[in-house]
Amino acid sequence: MTSARLTSAYLLVCSLIFTCQATADNHPTGQSSIKLIHPSNFNIDSAEIADIKAQMQAAVDEEFIPGALLLVGNSEGVGMLETVGYQTPDNITPVNKDTIFRIYSMTKPVVSVATMILVEDGLLSLDDPVEKYIPEFSNLQVIDRETGETRAARNTMTVANLLTHESGLVQAIFAADTELGQMYLRDFPDYSDISARDLAGRIGKLPVFFEPGTAWHYGHSTDVLGAVLEVASGKPLDELLYERIFNPLGMDETTFYVPKSKSYRIAEPIHGEMADNTEARAMLSGGGGLNSSTEDYVRFAEMLLNGGEYRGARIIEESTLDTMLEKRIGSEVSREFFFYGNTGDWGLGFHLQPTTDNPDGPHNFGWRGIGGTLFVVDQENDFYMVYMEQKRGGPRGAPFSNNTAQRMVYEAIKD
Repeated sequence: MTSARLTSAYLLVCSLIFTCQATADNHPTGQSSIKLIHPSNFNIDSAEIADIKAQMQAAVDEEFIPGALLLVGNSEGVGMLETVGYQTPDNITPVNKDTIFRIYSMTKPVVSVATMILVEDGLLSLDDPVEKYIPEFSNLQVIDRETGETRAARNTMTVANLLTHESGLVQAIFAADTELGQMYLRDFPDYSDISARDLAGRIGKLPVFFEPGTAWHYGHSTDVLGAVLEVASGKPLDELLYERIFNPLGMDETTFYVPKSKSYRIAEPIHGEMADNTEARAMLSGGGGLNSSTEDYVRFAEMLLNGGEYRGARIIEESTLDTMLEKRIGSEVSREFFFYGNTGDWGLGFHLQPTTDNPDGPHNFGWRGIGGTLFVVDQENDFYMVYMEQKRGGPRGAPFSNNTAQRMVYEAIKD
């Protein structure tokens, strides 16, 4: 079959799938975020799509994951929407745009945008000391990595430090071989039943791993930031996010906990177990607590691609988003613990990864979740990508993952 006929067949199948989905779509806004357009709008052809889907299917067939979804779109529509496998190992319901995934750290950019909304409102400043909102940080101590001894911090931890992960805060799972990591393990074996404000207060009493502003390290920065937002706004984090982001965007199914009536739509991993996200608890984790569907998260990604606006709903000013995308890791900031080594940079809540061989050239931005999800926004090439799967541990070497998804999409778009 010729390439043109393959493309036509692909569009016909997509049209039928989308029509069926739209008919069954009970999204509260009454309007889907997904409108299919020809993949050639993204310079992607049918052979490339077939290759990508084959790799996705291989990950299912080899039992790394039960299912996955990959989407590429922009403000004109969605040029690629590929799904494979099922929501759970039971093989009952195929993965679809309404499947609900634990997006974990893809919560962080949502909370980061909410932070900048409060900055625009004058309720918060990037230079504000964290102790202004969480007094337990007022006696900040720095731990010596060699001896475990502590001393008074010379730098003040700021809201900007929380956004850039230069706060000195760590997380046990990513610093388990350090004394401070062990402190987290001892003091917070399970913090799901305390509030974000309580967690932030307890963290504030622990030392930090380095002077704020001098290095990058993954940790509880955005969890503490969520508590700061609650204090600054006078509202619980879920209420704040709903009012300022989810409701205007129509993200009615992005929540910290999923109603039990929707449990049949929740994705589950093959290997290991994930926490029951229908069980509402006190913790509203700004660092990784949200659940979302592709239908919903597309709205957030498209808003960012469009400079802070989605279909007439402005969430943040374009100039504010530009500020968020400024490179923040200068030569004075240690990259010892930076995920990407000497590649890329970090903004106010987003990774900034170059899209060419030129490290100073254009970059994309986004975040990934530890459960296998990823979203990337590329303003230079005018597209966003959302990849959804659900995994927890299991064997290494999957033929497809969020890294593979990003690589293959870029190879298709740029060939």
